[in-house]
This record gives sequence, structure tokens and C-alpha cells, in this order.
Amino acid sequence: MANDGKKEITHKGRQIKVLAPNSAPKEITPDQGILDLGIQADADIGGIGMGVLSDGTPYLNQRGLAVLCGVENAHIGYISAQWNDKSPKPRIKAIKSILKDAGASSSVSHYSLPYKGISHFCYPAEVSLAILEYYAFDAGANCQPEARANFRKLAGSKLRDMIYSYVGYDPTGRYQDRFAKWHERIALNYQSAPKGYFHVFNEAHTIIYELIQSGADIGEKFVIDISIGQHWSRHWDEFSYDAVYGKRRKYPHKYPDSHPQSKSNPQESWCYPVSALGVFREWLQNEYIEGGKFTTYLKGKVKRGELPPSIANLQIGAVS
Repeated sequence: MANDGKKEITHKGRQIKVLAPNSAPKEITPDQGILDLGIQADADIGGIGMGVLSDGTPYLNQRGLAVLCGVENAHIGYISAQWNDKSPKPRIKAIKSILKDAGASSSVSHYSLPYKGISHFCYPAEVSLAILEYYAFDAGANCQPEARANFRKLAGSKLRDMIYSYVGYDPTGRYQDRFAKWHERIALNYQSAPKGYFHVFNEAHTIIYELIQSGADIGEKFVIDISIGQHWSRHWDEFSYDAVYGKRRKYPHKYPDSHPQSKSNPQESWCYPVSALGVFREWLQNEYIEGGKFTTYLKGKVKRGELPPSIANLQIGAVS
């Protein structure tokens, strides 16, 4: 994942660095039927596969769990194969005991579910955490330093919260229609620039979409096209593009009633000759996104408490 040097999950250290906020715990349903389950969302962050099942259960895939535990993928497979043995191995007893102490239980170690044409081995968060704790402290000579470091960062509900954050899933349902405010702005402005001109809002759609997918609450306090527009305007003046591509001009940009900015509608905003569109797109990728301006913008949001660090890092990697 490309970002400003900090990684939430490292490729080499295999350790979680930053955590999402805590949320209320959720137990595994022991008799959950596999036929009723599907995968609602998934993500792969630095080789750690994770997702959310259709009933809201967060999970790690087999390979991702193995990486966090610091063991070979086959070792997690052995645990699954032995989960319901009539004479369980000591490690199965130990893992199930850890689960019980946490107030959870599961009749299966994982769910094997088809998704995007591939069979996924999905280990519910509580099962994953019990296995991680086993390899951290209870596996004797097989205890792994990676497991110990990761468990200390993911104990309690933190693993669940991290998965929800990375896949952009809201277990409360409060932001179920997270695209609504963005769609309101599109409906008001998609044809507002005059013929032969483009405006930054429409050109910023990819970044805005990726932010929403990453879990950012895009609304009246999160208007990234303003940041892009300000930087592009200064770039335009600095290189005297009026003389190269023709003069830019103002157009009326409107905000939805849900935004406080709507009180001063219409807002005058710059639009630019279409002949400069290619140059703008190169500048957006090379200067704004990869040149550090986008990272600075997101860091400001994190500092003001308007964006979780995990979403900021995920977004930087996705867009870059």
C-alpha cells in the first residue's frame, strides 16, 4: 500500500500498526447455517485478506490469519481439519478454551464460501483472535513473536473494528446510504459548466468514490474538490495557462440543502477549457495525489478528528 511511510499492516513485519476505534462486541452464533451466508465485502491489505459476511460477521481469510500468526498457511488448515475431532488435539482444546473464556463458541472453525468465482475460507473474528492468542502465548515452542505483537494490538473488539474499517462496513447502519450526499451534489451540478469547459468537481469523482468506499463520511464537512480546486487554480496561475489554453471562467456551483454552504447558493467556481483537461488529469495524479497534497489534506482531516487514520491510509493506497 502506498502512503506517506506508515503502514497499518506491514509486508515484512506482519504486524498491525494502527487500530480503528472500539465498538460493541458481537458473539459468534454457534448454529449459524452456512447456506444462509455469503460474503458481503472483502479487502486485501498488505497480504492480509479480510471481509464481512452477509450477517455482519467480520472475518480473516486463512492466508491472512496465518500471516498474523506468523505460521505457514497449512498450520491454520490443520486446525480446521481437526476442529471437530472426537478426540481433539491439545491445540484444539486450547483454542476452544480461549474462545470459551472470551464468552464465545463456534461449531465450525471457518466457513468455505464461493465469492467472485473462488472458494474463500472465512475465519470469524472471534475464532481468528483465539487462534492468534494461542500462537502468541499457548503454543509452547511454536509460539510466534508476530502473533504476540499482533495479538496485543488486536485484543478485545479491535480486530473486528479494524476489519469493519478496512472494508468500509458500518455495523450500526447509520451510514448505509453513504453515497447520498455525493449523489445530491452530482444531481445539482453534473451539467452546470458551460459547453467547452470542465469543472474540478466532476473530475474528482474517482477520488470521492474511493474515499466513500474506504469508509469516509463524505458530506458538508468533507469537500475534497475544494482542496483540489484551490491547488489547481494556483497551478493554473503559476504557469499562465490562460495564454496557453484560453481563459478560464466562472460558473454557478450549487450545494444541496443538506449542506450549510447552500445558504449562499449559487457559489461561483472556476471552470476550465476542455483543451486543458489532459494536463489537469496529469497534474491531479502526479502533483496532487503522488506529490503529497492529497496526503496532507487527509492528515489534516485525521488531526481534526474528521477521518480515522485507518481510512486515510487505505485511501492513500487505493488512489495512488
